[in-house]
Amino acid sequence: MNYSDLIMKKRDGLSLSQAEIEFIVRGISDKTMPDYQVAAWAMAVYFQGMDEEETTQLALAMARSGDIVDLSQVKGITVDKHSTGGVGDKTTLVAVPIAAAAGVPVAKMSGRGLGHTGGTIDKFESIPGFQAERDYDAFIRQVNHLRAAVVSQTGNLVPADKRLYAIRDLTATVESIPLIASSIMSKKLASGADGIVLDVKVGRGAFMKDIAASRRLAEAMVSIGHGAGKRMVAVLSAMDQPLGFMVGNALEVIEAMDTLQGQGPEDLTELSLRLAAEMILLGQKAFKLTEALEISREMLASGKAAHKLNQLIAWQGGSWNEAGPAYGLPQAEIKAAVNAQQGGFVRSIDAFAVGRAAMHLGAGREQLGDIIDHAVGIQLLKKCGDEVKPGEPLAIMHYNLPQRKTAAQQLLNQAFVIASTKPALQPLIIDVIRAE
Repeated sequence: MNYSDLIMKKRDGLSLSQAEIEFIVRGISDKTMPDYQVAAWAMAVYFQGMDEEETTQLALAMARSGDIVDLSQVKGITVDKHSTGGVGDKTTLVAVPIAAAAGVPVAKMSGRGLGHTGGTIDKFESIPGFQAERDYDAFIRQVNHLRAAVVSQTGNLVPADKRLYAIRDLTATVESIPLIASSIMSKKLASGADGIVLDVKVGRGAFMKDIAASRRLAEAMVSIGHGAGKRMVAVLSAMDQPLGFMVGNALEVIEAMDTLQGQGPEDLTELSLRLAAEMILLGQKAFKLTEALEISREMLASGKAAHKLNQLIAWQGGSWNEAGPAYGLPQAEIKAAVNAQQGGFVRSIDAFAVGRAAMHLGAGREQLGDIIDHAVGIQLLKKCGDEVKPGEPLAIMHYNLPQRKTAAQQLLNQAFVIASTKPALQPLIIDVIRAE
């Protein structure tokens, strides 16, 4: 085999065999396949696509290109939860404690964010003292003892995907469903969980903007996981407006803690309960969705889920003040309102613009080396369908550097669309894709 022949084969729309895909992935991983040939192959895939078997084999080969996390020492059916990314998406901080409180072992490895907001680890690291770095033995002990751990990705996980993604990013080949699906699933397969719940975001604040493309991505990822012997489910959830009211790391942790105490926004509560219920089903702590949802609600209402998050934070060195202002989490020094320029009803909120505004305030990273300010972000005061009066506050910016205000305020002014009539609200949960 040689790379040129395989590039030509894919260029001509033919399927690659398992051996041929493994040959390409080895070349990507050990760099014997030069950048220009990786780029040419990625472009061929972008235009010609990959069938279900090819996509599965690509994910498996990339997963095996580095370390594989061994969770065999964890008692029970381990479950992971992954989101394709959105604005204000802090469901991990709510759904994981709910599922763990129900007895499902959740062994979750997460990353730091690159883009308009921080990742799950950035959110947890806004808690004073929280340690995301854990060695393997400590990780396993924690999952067995608490049923939950959320740690940063360590070791040499999926090196082939890291190189392939970097080249795709530079060659306009990111938006290929087989390449997106295999990239996400290679990391999930390498993380070792028996079951995976995928939260596939749809809308302006998501990577996938339309429902049809999001459904194809969800189906591809579920197929990959199922083909690899994993228990799989994907929930398609709306991301046209931010989830909840808070966007920004510490602000989102505060809202998640409020939610675990029964005081959270309806949309965050609804989605977190559903994701937790799907985790409970995969972990076989329930066998019907109605039963799993009932267990999720009980874990939330009883305070057991809130207690589980407290345990997780303490086990990983963090501390917060349950009775203090903002739970003792960092707060920005300056707050400024963004006011409605006209009266009416909020017809839409551009989630991506809100996320960009939060990044301008310092909540996200434009480049890998950027330092996040955990305290800053956006607090929404109105959501879609809410009535507003002229001059009434729509959102509050939380920031520390005055020079960051103007760009964020301009984005927020553009993000809110006010109409004279109340809009029909779209469902939060659009669809659920299960493995056959």
